[in-house]
Amino acid sequence: MAALNATTMAILAGIFILGVGIGVAISSTANFTPENVASREFIDRSAPNAEICVQYGASAVTMDLRAFVTLSPFNVYVSQPSMQPGCVLRNNNWAVLERNNLISSQQVRECKNRMNTFGFTGSIEGDGREPKIDCIYQNDSAKNLFLDQPGGGSSPPESQRF
Repeated sequence: MAALNATTMAILAGIFILGVGIGVAISSTANFTPENVASREFIDRSAPNAEICVQYGASAVTMDLRAFVTLSPFNVYVSQPSMQPGCVLRNNNWAVLERNNLISSQQVRECKNRMNTFGFTGSIEGDGREPKIDCIYQNDSAKNLFLDQPGGGSSPPESQRF
């Protein structure tokens, strides 16, 4: 009876290991296309000036949309968002934009006074894709509910503040 249990356990362990191996193989060959953004690495590679973005900030998905609010009756209408890759710079790395004369000292002063940072789409290296640069505000009021999952890790605090 003990040999049967050991044999059964060995077979079940083998099936489990085979299942884990197949699962890893399938997940490592996932199809990352613009229609299926499934990883942070894909977003990092798609960011404008990806090397600069990863070194001096964080890659992002930007959404341009318009919102309309009626007061009588109270309703909110939102247009279809336009999504594109972007980059958020840490506030101590704005010199990257200043060096290329993409922002003025007045823009830096105004953005710094409001304790904000800069984000951009397009290229800041002058390769024909005109950059669109905005002073943006980090809104943490909603929090990231994905981080509240049991057993989930969290980013170190220094990487969360821009």
